[in-house]
Amino acid sequence: MTYRNAEKERMIAMRDTLFRDAGGGVFKGTAYPFVLKNARLNLWEGIREDAYQYFAENAINWWGGEKGEVTGHLLSSQVACLNHLYPLRQREDMATAILRAIRDDITSAVMMDTGFVEFEVVGRENYLGERSHSRGINATSIDAVMVGRKKSGMNILVMIEWKYTEDYDSTDLYIPARANIYDQLLVRKDSPIRVQKPRDLYYEPFYQLMRQTLLGWLMVQNREYGCDEFIHIHVIPRENLKLRETVTSPGLEGESMTAAWRKVLQHPVRYIVMTPEEIMRPIEVCEDSASILRYLLKRY
Repeated sequence: MTYRNAEKERMIAMRDTLFRDAGGGVFKGTAYPFVLKNARLNLWEGIREDAYQYFAENAINWWGGEKGEVTGHLLSSQVACLNHLYPLRQREDMATAILRAIRDDITSAVMMDTGFVEFEVVGRENYLGERSHSRGINATSIDAVMVGRKKSGMNILVMIEWKYTEDYDSTDLYIPARANIYDQLLVRKDSPIRVQKPRDLYYEPFYQLMRQTLLGWLMVQNREYGCDEFIHIHVIPRENLKLRETVTSPGLEGESMTAAWRKVLQHPVRYIVMTPEEIMRPIEVCEDSASILRYLLKRY
Protein backbone atom coordinates (compact mmCIF):
# COMPACT_ATOMS: atom_id res chain seq x y z
CA MET A 1 0.00 0.00 0.00
CA THR A 2 1.27 3.45 -0.87
CA TYR A 3 1.94 6.00 1.85
CA ARG A 4 -0.85 8.19 0.48
CA ASN A 5 -3.43 5.41 0.61
CA ALA A 6 -2.29 4.36 4.08
CA GLU A 7 -2.76 7.94 5.30
CA LYS A 8 -6.22 8.10 3.72
CA GLU A 9 -7.25 4.98 5.61
CA ARG A 10 -5.74 6.25 8.86
CA MET A 11 -7.57 9.57 8.55
CA ILE A 12 -10.89 7.88 7.79
CA ALA A 13 -10.45 5.68 10.86
CA MET A 14 -9.87 8.66 13.19
CA ARG A 15 -12.15 11.11 11.37
CA ASP A 16 -15.30 10.70 13.48
CA THR A 17 -13.55 10.95 16.85
CA LEU A 18 -10.89 13.59 16.10
CA PHE A 19 -13.00 15.88 13.92
CA ARG A 20 -16.56 14.78 14.79
CA ASP A 21 -17.32 14.89 11.07
CA ALA A 22 -18.76 12.05 9.02
CA GLY A 23 -16.73 12.87 5.91
CA GLY A 24 -18.18 12.88 2.42
CA GLY A 25 -17.05 16.43 1.75
CA VAL A 26 -16.51 17.58 -1.83
CA PHE A 27 -13.07 17.92 -3.43
CA LYS A 28 -12.90 18.99 -7.08
CA GLY A 29 -16.54 18.12 -7.60
CA THR A 30 -16.50 14.66 -6.01
CA ALA A 31 -17.38 13.54 -2.48
CA TYR A 32 -14.77 11.49 -0.60
CA PRO A 33 -14.71 9.87 2.85
CA PHE A 34 -11.34 11.54 3.59
CA VAL A 35 -12.73 15.02 2.96
CA LEU A 36 -14.52 16.80 5.81
CA LYS A 37 -17.96 18.26 5.23
CA ASN A 38 -17.12 21.07 7.64
CA ALA A 39 -13.84 22.10 6.05
CA ARG A 40 -12.89 24.54 8.81
CA LEU A 41 -12.41 21.63 11.20
CA ASN A 42 -9.33 20.75 9.14
CA LEU A 43 -7.49 23.54 10.97
CA TRP A 44 -6.55 23.15 14.63
CA GLU A 45 -9.03 25.09 16.73
CA GLY A 46 -6.24 27.16 18.30
CA ILE A 47 -5.44 28.82 14.95
CA ARG A 48 -8.69 28.46 13.01
CA GLU A 49 -10.21 31.94 13.18
CA ASP A 50 -6.90 33.79 13.13
CA ALA A 51 -5.68 31.86 10.09
CA TYR A 52 -8.87 32.71 8.21
CA GLN A 53 -8.43 36.38 9.02
CA TYR A 54 -4.76 36.30 7.97
CA PHE A 55 -5.57 34.70 4.60
CA ALA A 56 -8.37 37.20 3.96
CA GLU A 57 -6.32 40.27 4.91
CA ASN A 58 -3.43 39.18 2.69
CA ALA A 59 -5.56 37.98 -0.24
CA ILE A 60 -4.05 34.49 -0.01
CA ASN A 61 -5.75 31.69 -1.91
CA TRP A 62 -6.69 28.46 -0.15
CA TRP A 63 -5.52 25.32 -1.95
CA GLY A 64 -8.35 23.12 -3.23
CA GLY A 65 -11.07 24.80 -1.19
CA GLU A 66 -14.63 25.61 -2.18
CA LYS A 67 -15.63 29.27 -2.61
CA GLY A 68 -12.77 30.81 -0.67
CA GLU A 69 -12.77 28.18 2.07
CA VAL A 70 -9.97 26.01 3.37
CA THR A 71 -10.11 22.54 1.87
CA GLY A 72 -11.63 19.71 3.87
CA HIS A 73 -9.11 17.30 2.30
CA LEU A 74 -7.39 15.67 5.26
CA LEU A 75 -4.16 15.11 3.30
CA SER A 76 -3.67 18.76 2.34
CA SER A 77 -0.06 19.83 2.76
CA GLN A 78 -1.11 23.49 3.02
CA VAL A 79 -3.29 22.58 5.99
CA ALA A 80 -0.49 20.48 7.48
CA CYS A 81 1.91 23.41 7.17
CA LEU A 82 -0.53 25.78 8.86
CA ASN A 83 -1.36 23.35 11.67
CA HIS A 84 2.33 22.97 12.47
CA LEU A 85 3.69 26.48 11.94
CA TYR A 86 0.84 28.96 12.32
CA PRO A 87 0.95 28.70 16.16
CA LEU A 88 4.46 30.23 15.96
CA ARG A 89 3.34 33.49 14.36
CA GLN A 90 3.14 35.43 17.62
CA ARG A 91 5.49 33.23 19.65
CA GLU A 92 9.03 34.56 19.48
CA ASP A 93 10.25 31.87 21.86
CA MET A 94 8.93 29.01 19.71
CA ALA A 95 10.12 30.58 16.46
CA THR A 96 13.58 31.18 17.93
CA ALA A 97 13.81 27.62 19.26
CA ILE A 98 13.08 26.20 15.81
CA LEU A 99 15.49 28.49 14.00
CA ARG A 100 18.33 27.85 16.46
CA ALA A 101 17.92 24.11 15.91
CA ILE A 102 18.21 24.62 12.16
CA ARG A 103 21.31 26.87 12.29
CA ASP A 104 23.49 27.26 15.35
CA ASP A 105 24.56 30.78 14.31
CA ILE A 106 20.99 32.09 14.60
CA THR A 107 20.41 33.99 17.83
CA SER A 108 16.73 34.92 17.54
CA ALA A 109 13.68 35.02 15.32
CA VAL A 110 12.87 38.32 13.62
CA MET A 111 9.37 39.78 13.29
CA MET A 112 8.55 39.97 9.59
CA ASP A 113 5.36 41.71 8.38
CA THR A 114 2.85 40.79 11.08
CA GLY A 115 4.39 37.71 12.65
CA PHE A 116 7.41 35.46 13.05
CA VAL A 117 6.10 33.27 10.20
CA GLU A 118 4.53 34.40 6.95
CA PHE A 119 2.73 32.06 4.55
CA GLU A 120 2.48 31.71 0.76
CA VAL A 121 5.24 34.27 0.27
CA VAL A 122 5.88 35.54 -3.27
CA GLY A 123 8.31 38.37 -2.56
CA ARG A 124 7.60 42.09 -2.47
CA GLU A 125 8.18 42.36 -6.23
CA ASN A 126 7.63 40.00 -9.13
CA TYR A 127 11.32 39.14 -9.26
CA LEU A 128 10.86 36.10 -11.52
CA GLY A 129 8.83 38.01 -14.09
CA GLU A 130 5.91 35.59 -13.89
CA ARG A 131 2.51 36.43 -15.35
CA SER A 132 0.89 36.49 -11.91
CA HIS A 133 2.11 37.71 -8.53
CA SER A 134 -0.73 36.48 -6.31
CA ARG A 135 -0.13 34.57 -3.10
CA GLY A 136 -1.06 30.90 -3.17
CA ILE A 137 -2.05 30.54 -6.83
CA ASN A 138 -0.55 30.90 -10.32
CA ALA A 139 2.79 32.16 -9.05
CA THR A 140 5.88 30.76 -7.39
CA SER A 141 5.23 30.96 -3.66
CA ILE A 142 6.90 29.58 -0.56
CA ASP A 143 4.67 27.74 1.90
CA ALA A 144 6.19 29.45 4.94
CA VAL A 145 9.01 31.92 5.53
CA MET A 146 10.84 32.83 8.72
CA VAL A 147 13.74 35.20 9.33
CA GLY A 148 16.56 34.64 11.80
CA ARG A 149 19.04 37.13 13.24
CA LYS A 150 22.57 35.75 12.99
CA LYS A 151 25.51 36.27 15.31
CA SER A 152 27.01 38.44 12.59
CA GLY A 153 24.12 40.86 13.01
CA MET A 154 22.71 40.10 9.55
CA ASN A 155 19.47 38.25 8.84
CA ILE A 156 18.89 34.93 7.09
CA LEU A 157 15.78 34.04 5.06
CA VAL A 158 14.43 30.60 6.00
CA MET A 159 12.16 29.23 3.27
CA ILE A 160 10.00 26.23 4.20
CA GLU A 161 8.28 24.00 1.65
CA TRP A 162 5.89 21.55 3.31
CA LYS A 163 5.00 18.16 1.81
CA TYR A 164 2.70 15.47 3.13
CA THR A 165 1.64 12.59 0.86
CA GLU A 166 2.77 14.10 -2.45
CA ASP A 167 4.80 12.08 -4.90
CA TYR A 168 5.55 12.68 -8.56
CA ASP A 169 6.06 10.85 -11.83
CA SER A 170 8.37 11.73 -14.70
CA THR A 171 5.99 14.08 -16.50
CA ASP A 172 7.96 16.63 -18.53
CA LEU A 173 6.65 20.11 -17.63
CA TYR A 174 8.82 21.96 -20.11
CA ILE A 175 7.11 24.46 -22.38
CA PRO A 176 8.77 27.41 -24.12
CA ALA A 177 6.71 29.95 -22.13
CA ARG A 178 8.15 28.61 -18.87
CA ALA A 179 11.67 28.42 -20.27
CA ASN A 180 11.43 32.08 -21.33
CA ILE A 181 10.83 33.00 -17.68
CA TYR A 182 13.28 30.79 -15.78
CA ASP A 183 16.10 29.79 -18.12
CA GLN A 184 17.50 33.32 -18.30
CA LEU A 185 17.99 33.17 -14.53
CA LEU A 186 19.39 29.63 -14.57
CA VAL A 187 22.17 30.54 -17.02
CA ARG A 188 23.35 33.61 -15.15
CA LYS A 189 26.90 33.27 -13.82
CA ASP A 190 25.74 34.09 -10.29
CA SER A 191 22.74 31.75 -10.39
CA PRO A 192 22.36 29.55 -7.28
CA ILE A 193 21.72 26.59 -9.59
CA ARG A 194 24.31 25.07 -11.90
CA VAL A 195 22.94 22.78 -14.56
CA GLN A 196 24.15 22.04 -18.08
CA LYS A 197 20.65 21.49 -19.42
CA PRO A 198 18.00 23.68 -17.77
CA ARG A 199 15.35 21.41 -19.27
CA ASP A 200 16.39 18.69 -16.80
CA LEU A 201 14.75 20.74 -14.03
CA TYR A 202 11.26 20.75 -15.54
CA TYR A 203 10.13 17.67 -13.60
CA GLU A 204 8.47 17.83 -10.20
CA PRO A 205 9.56 18.21 -7.45
CA PHE A 206 12.68 19.74 -9.04
CA TYR A 207 10.63 22.27 -11.02
CA GLN A 208 9.16 23.67 -7.82
CA LEU A 209 12.48 23.55 -5.97
CA MET A 210 14.12 25.39 -8.86
CA ARG A 211 11.55 28.19 -8.86
CA GLN A 212 11.65 28.60 -5.08
CA THR A 213 15.45 28.65 -5.04
CA LEU A 214 15.49 31.37 -7.70
CA LEU A 215 12.89 33.34 -5.74
CA GLY A 216 14.83 33.09 -2.47
CA TRP A 217 18.04 34.12 -4.23
CA LEU A 218 16.40 37.22 -5.72
CA MET A 219 14.67 38.13 -2.47
CA VAL A 220 18.08 38.11 -0.78
CA GLN A 221 19.65 40.08 -3.61
CA ASN A 222 17.01 42.72 -2.94
CA ARG A 223 17.67 42.50 0.82
CA GLU A 224 14.10 41.62 1.75
CA TYR A 225 13.75 41.56 5.54
CA GLY A 226 17.39 42.65 5.73
CA CYS A 227 18.61 39.17 4.70
CA ASP A 228 21.99 38.48 3.17
CA GLU A 229 21.52 34.73 2.60
CA PHE A 230 18.80 32.08 2.49
CA ILE A 231 18.29 28.44 3.35
CA HIS A 232 15.64 26.14 1.90
CA ILE A 233 13.92 23.66 4.22
CA HIS A 234 12.00 20.79 2.61
CA VAL A 235 9.69 19.18 5.16
CA ILE A 236 8.77 15.61 4.14
CA PRO A 237 7.38 12.83 6.38
CA ARG A 238 9.90 10.09 6.96
CA GLU A 239 7.43 7.49 5.66
CA ASN A 240 6.98 9.19 2.28
CA LEU A 241 9.74 7.16 0.68
CA LYS A 242 8.46 7.57 -2.87
CA LEU A 243 9.03 11.32 -2.72
CA ARG A 244 12.27 11.05 -0.80
CA GLU A 245 13.88 8.36 -2.94
CA THR A 246 12.63 8.94 -6.50
CA VAL A 247 14.64 10.94 -9.04
CA THR A 248 11.96 11.86 -11.55
CA SER A 249 14.16 13.75 -14.02
CA PRO A 250 16.02 11.48 -16.45
CA GLY A 251 18.77 14.10 -16.72
CA LEU A 252 19.59 14.35 -12.99
CA GLU A 253 21.74 11.88 -11.06
CA GLY A 254 21.69 10.75 -7.45
CA GLU A 255 20.57 7.92 -5.23
CA SER A 256 17.65 10.01 -3.94
CA MET A 257 15.70 13.18 -4.66
CA THR A 258 17.77 15.03 -2.06
CA ALA A 259 21.10 13.88 -3.50
CA ALA A 260 20.07 14.73 -7.05
CA TRP A 261 18.94 18.23 -6.09
CA ARG A 262 22.03 19.02 -4.05
CA LYS A 263 24.22 18.14 -7.03
CA VAL A 264 22.83 21.07 -9.02
CA LEU A 265 23.08 23.66 -6.24
CA GLN A 266 25.98 26.08 -5.98
CA HIS A 267 25.69 25.80 -2.19
CA PRO A 268 24.22 22.37 -1.33
CA VAL A 269 24.30 23.08 2.43
CA ARG A 270 21.52 25.60 1.94
CA TYR A 271 19.06 22.80 1.15
CA ILE A 272 17.91 20.82 4.19
CA VAL A 273 15.37 17.99 4.34
CA MET A 274 13.56 17.52 7.66
CA THR A 275 10.60 15.56 8.96
CA PRO A 276 7.67 17.37 10.60
CA GLU A 277 8.74 15.88 13.93
CA GLU A 278 12.29 17.18 13.55
CA ILE A 279 11.28 20.73 12.76
CA MET A 280 8.76 20.90 15.65
CA ARG A 281 10.76 19.09 18.35
CA PRO A 282 12.51 22.24 19.68
CA ILE A 283 9.24 23.78 20.92
CA GLU A 284 8.75 20.93 23.41
CA VAL A 285 10.62 23.01 26.01
CA CYS A 286 8.53 26.14 25.38
CA GLU A 287 5.66 27.13 27.65
CA ASP A 288 2.08 26.38 26.54
CA SER A 289 3.19 24.06 23.75
CA ALA A 290 1.55 20.89 25.09
CA SER A 291 -1.86 21.33 23.44
CA ILE A 292 -0.59 21.88 19.91
CA LEU A 293 1.98 19.09 20.23
CA ARG A 294 -0.71 16.67 21.45
CA TYR A 295 -2.89 17.56 18.48
CA LEU A 296 -0.05 17.14 15.98
CA LEU A 297 0.98 13.81 17.48
CA LYS A 298 -2.56 12.48 17.34
CA ARG A 299 -3.31 13.76 13.85
CA TYR A 300 -0.04 13.35 11.96
